[in-house]
Amino acid sequence: MQRHDLASIAHLAMLSRGLAPDFSAAARDEAKRLEAARDHLLADGDGPPARDLTGLLWFSIDNDDTRDMDQLSVAEALPGGAVRVLVGIADVSAAVSPGSAIDEHAHQNTTSVYTAARTFPMLPPELSTDLTSLVQDEDRLAMVVDMEVLPDGSVGRAEFYRARVRNRAKLAYRSVGAWLEDKGPLPPVAAAVPGIEAQLRLHDKATRQMRQLRHDRGALTLETLEARPVFVDGKLADLADDPRDRAKELIEDLMIAANTATAQYLDTHGQASLRRMVRTPKRWPRLVELAAQHGGKLPAEADAKALEAFLETRQKADPERFPELSLSVVKLLGPGEYVVDLPGQPPPGHFGLAVRDYTHSTAPNRRYPDLVTQRLLKAALTDRPSGYTIDDLTALAAHCTECEDAANKVERQVVKSAAALLLEGRNGEQFDAIVTGASEKGTWVRISHPLVEGRLERGAAGLDVGDRVRVRLISTNVERGFIDFAR
Repeated sequence: MQRHDLASIAHLAMLSRGLAPDFSAAARDEAKRLEAARDHLLADGDGPPARDLTGLLWFSIDNDDTRDMDQLSVAEALPGGAVRVLVGIADVSAAVSPGSAIDEHAHQNTTSVYTAARTFPMLPPELSTDLTSLVQDEDRLAMVVDMEVLPDGSVGRAEFYRARVRNRAKLAYRSVGAWLEDKGPLPPVAAAVPGIEAQLRLHDKATRQMRQLRHDRGALTLETLEARPVFVDGKLADLADDPRDRAKELIEDLMIAANTATAQYLDTHGQASLRRMVRTPKRWPRLVELAAQHGGKLPAEADAKALEAFLETRQKADPERFPELSLSVVKLLGPGEYVVDLPGQPPPGHFGLAVRDYTHSTAPNRRYPDLVTQRLLKAALTDRPSGYTIDDLTALAAHCTECEDAANKVERQVVKSAAALLLEGRNGEQFDAIVTGASEKGTWVRISHPLVEGRLERGAAGLDVGDRVRVRLISTNVERGFIDFAR
């Protein structure tokens, strides 16, 4: 099967989930008009005037093939061990107006959908990979979160403003991660720009301090593996894991800090906002059982600090199997969701990140909640109405949660189609597996090679999330993404 065959499966899966795989003619025409007016678009546009910060050593880190770049950053050492960190977020709201044809498409899908064969962007490529992407060596508009990270990892102050920025170095997770972990050289792109190496080291210092503070407060140490398609000459050859590294952690910590600061700013300025939350897990008793199976002990009531202490112990004791344990914990925690936060009310919080104030604001090219949050932030900065009522935000929160779930299902279906293709003709083979889901709807297991989940059609009685089991492949269906096992 070629890449275009999987792309066709992805296209149909989008439609079946109520998502729009293609842009309307009106949205395409609108994108062309914006592209033709790029000089005007890259001027100040809406909101407060933009500061000229193009002279700073901004850089980005993302996947090797990423073109829709949402954020970049730059840091400055301060007296006493503090670090000033500026995170620039692509000013997408300057180009995408509420009610426009492009906005309607973004609102329908609420997210870019990244499948094994094709990406279905939330915004037209003229914007997401060019006009609103923080591409290297080009001036772009950005919303800046200007933070002071204290030596203990806390954020002492945060300021928000618009700026004109220029990405000096587009870096990639793998090469930067290898360098930070002393497993490879400084990436040539970084070495070519004087000062970027020092920037990376300063960023690494500040984010490690932030990460340690969060984990002290109960943020969970998790290491899950994600399947990544490997194509050779356009033909699917394998599904490989895409492990975490220090570069991914660095960016994750920056984004958590920026999202937290944004949520707090909106709250202190009396602005209702969309929040991202993971609730206290309903399946905590199963987490207690799972910990006991691994020689640990958790309290009867949900406690993030106790869970984090258990995870740290297991990661040190059995690093090879820790990703499997992490996957079980993630499944038992349950999915994230969007909710509305009202100013002055107790914030909903995020159990897995151990933060009370948390929104999504750092990926407006890829996620609609981030674009909405950017509009709310601009309104707060200029003391004008946001244009969103509480009812509007409540409906948006539910819609974005629903569409994110649909997008995740599309992505998983295409990965399963790819895996079903790789497993064709192997009926009867046996695999070691871990249970990833167990409910009235069925029981699911994941094998390690190829890295994929399938349904356990026979022998599921008595199994629960986290159990290890030996399974036998009994059938596959490439078009529908079905992989069935028996115990």
